[in-house]
Amino acid sequence: MFQYDLCVIGAGPSGYAAAMRGIDLGKKVLLIEKGRLGGAGIWNGALSSKTLWELSEAYKITRTMDRGFAVYDSELNYQDVIAQMRQAVNEKYGQLKTQVDALQKRGSLSFAAGTAKLKDKNTVQVVLNTGDKMEYTCENVIIAIGSRPRYLPEIPIDEKTIVTSDGISSFEDFPKSLVILGAGVIGCEFATIFSNFGQTKVYLIDKQDRVLPFEDEDISNMVANNLEANGVTVHGSSSLKKMKQVDGKVEYTILCEDGREEVYTVDKALVSVGRVPNVENIGLEEVGMELDNRGYAIDEDTQTSISNIYAVGDFTADIALVNIAEMEGRFAVERIYTAEPTPMSYDNISTIMFLNPEVAGVGLNEIQARRKAIAYRCAKMPYKLVGRAIAQRNTTGFFKILVSDDDEMRILGMRALGNHASSTIEAMALLIKLKKGIRELADLIHPHPSITEGIQECARMLLGKSIMKPSVFNQEMNCYRVTAEGKIDNLFGKEKGEGEKILS
Repeated sequence: MFQYDLCVIGAGPSGYAAAMRGIDLGKKVLLIEKGRLGGAGIWNGALSSKTLWELSEAYKITRTMDRGFAVYDSELNYQDVIAQMRQAVNEKYGQLKTQVDALQKRGSLSFAAGTAKLKDKNTVQVVLNTGDKMEYTCENVIIAIGSRPRYLPEIPIDEKTIVTSDGISSFEDFPKSLVILGAGVIGCEFATIFSNFGQTKVYLIDKQDRVLPFEDEDISNMVANNLEANGVTVHGSSSLKKMKQVDGKVEYTILCEDGREEVYTVDKALVSVGRVPNVENIGLEEVGMELDNRGYAIDEDTQTSISNIYAVGDFTADIALVNIAEMEGRFAVERIYTAEPTPMSYDNISTIMFLNPEVAGVGLNEIQARRKAIAYRCAKMPYKLVGRAIAQRNTTGFFKILVSDDDEMRILGMRALGNHASSTIEAMALLIKLKKGIRELADLIHPHPSITEGIQECARMLLGKSIMKPSVFNQEMNCYRVTAEGKIDNLFGKEKGEGEKILS
């Protein structure tokens, strides 16, 4: 006889979402967490870093000198900034804790604060944080163990001088100089944050030839240019040869593309080279679960090699994002307990990168479309032609829409780079899910002035009826076709009349 219908190990975004969905379906749920509710989605992760980004963006405005006003007297204290971040984190944690406490009182949920270990596929042993040991039997188990920053054995990370994202709050003050190893999303976000505050000289080590190499070149180039304009030095096409602590500072040596070695000394270092799942000591070997060579669960739509055990969130090799983690957690429960769960789809996942400016995306980018040999049409609309961006006195950025190369012009993906970019992609995600084309989008009447009017103009451009004409603004507005073989043809020619398309 099972004590619980469902046991969820881990109360980060995926585990918490799974437990709540189990309650929706009337199941007896046990939720186990050894640390703090919310996981990396709150603590030292998404919420904390994005709070720092928002604060840095707000402070950057006070340093702006080209908008008809200037602020000459302002104070900035690192500990006060970190206190604001902690306040935001604690606010969200308090909401999660309040709900867990209320559900426990109602008998809808059991919560165990402690470390879980699988004894067999239906038995979970928990060493409670009080030191007591408990054992539970569960019909089904969802493992949502989360992840942690990856350490490199050759780098002496102490989370004080050389830190991962977990150690950012350990700084006593803004460092005068900071090197960041890794030019992916997290590395570029922290480079943006510290350069926005203007107190830290930031260096970014990028072993690739450009930052964010998974994104289209126009996006990564604009991000890199803006980082450099903000004072960041990008060590492009360079690899780290050595990093060590010397007299309380960090000395690092990079190997440049031409074979030269360069040595730098900075106050602090941030190592941002990915994350690893927390697979240790939870009984995976004892129950015989299959893992890949990186330690991730081998799963089929969240179901692992053990039929009643499911893997979600950062325990899978899918994209490590809070919204995906929550989707997987909810789906796993629906797969267990409903006859026809809503299928998971990664095709219309919305993403946000908190950079300078912010970058939002959904669906395919051009790199992915070409890699899959998909023929497509593309329209690109700059912020400088969007009324709301002009009013904000911030016209850095652009919209880019990809559609299928046929009469249907089904939306394949969109990228938005610029102010308020994150608020522009929800409708596109829905249209991709519904496999719709751009005609509905072009016919929508957007509020004016709004940033989303730029999306509308992209759609109209592909239909040959945009208000702003690419034949006039051909240096900023682009509209072209890319064949499955990668050949590029302009859809609008300079010699053609306004609005006249070249579609054959």
